[in-house]
Amino acid sequence: MFVIRPIKESDLAGLMRLLEDSGHGLTSLPKDEEIIRNKILYSQRSFEHRGERPNGESYLFIMEELYTGKIVGVSGIISKIGGFEPYYFYRLKEETRVSKMLGITKDIRSLHFEKIHAGPAEICSLFLSPEFRNSQNGRFLSLSRFLFMAEDRKYFEDQVIAEMRGKVNNDGHSPFWEAVGRKFMDIDFAQADYLTMKSKKFIEELLPEEAILVDVLPQDAQDVVGEVHPHTEPAKRILEQEGFEFSGLVGIFEPGPVLKAQIDEVRAIKDSKVLEVGEISDDKMIGEVFVISTSGTDFVACLGHVEVLEDGKAKISAVTATALKLRFGEKFRFVTLKNKVHTQESLI
Repeated sequence: MFVIRPIKESDLAGLMRLLEDSGHGLTSLPKDEEIIRNKILYSQRSFEHRGERPNGESYLFIMEELYTGKIVGVSGIISKIGGFEPYYFYRLKEETRVSKMLGITKDIRSLHFEKIHAGPAEICSLFLSPEFRNSQNGRFLSLSRFLFMAEDRKYFEDQVIAEMRGKVNNDGHSPFWEAVGRKFMDIDFAQADYLTMKSKKFIEELLPEEAILVDVLPQDAQDVVGEVHPHTEPAKRILEQEGFEFSGLVGIFEPGPVLKAQIDEVRAIKDSKVLEVGEISDDKMIGEVFVISTSGTDFVACLGHVEVLEDGKAKISAVTATALKLRFGEKFRFVTLKNKVHTQESLI
């Protein structure tokens, strides 16, 4: 059984072992122990000290095997991107040019440099150990964040984005970087990626603000604009099923798509419910699987079953109650693991 909870400083070694399998492109969690330690400390401060409105807090969660304590996944949320140091993207635009004289119609794509100072919330840093990848675990890791956002809604902006990992090969080669970024920065993709953890200022200092015509780039660079890494396809599909859509923005270094949604319209937030524990049963419970989390500041999530009783309270299993440290009379939030509409579509 797996649980998802806020990261702690003692999780550093386990997280570093997990990140050994992350390859290239997980830009927010580099394999640098000092950077990761600082991210963990910042996450802990974010959980402990929050103002009345979102102010760039960063929350990291780990997914662990309940009985072994092994860390098998990680995910994150930023309450609001931008601020003193902006976030940088390209906006992908397309226009149709027509020549009646030549009888030619062409769709021209271009990339426009864009910086965001006061941005939306962002879900980020999603990585699941290859050993434990299946649709249920990946979906659980992704959707649990939305229950946290639903419970603490005022601490997040009204819109949320997700920057999808772009196409980079196992050696860290980004064809787009070779065609664009390297021309202005004279460093390789991995180094540029790493430097953004220290400061993003060099991006604005060196990248030109003029539009880039995608169609004049080498073909391998054109082919990756707006495309996701094969390992990221399942995560993208899950978010689209939850109500996310392409925002028109792509990443700066490896231009994967940036998805967006209104937080209150995300299915896992909109459809989530809060009930009181009315019965804890040792009987085996079957049926629909839910993502279940504790309410309030002591956030923990797991997968389990919920049965609504006649009095409007809930029946949960003893295993679920133990995993979430829930007692009789306490409240919890839950939502179906899968969007029923898309589940039905997949059967057609």
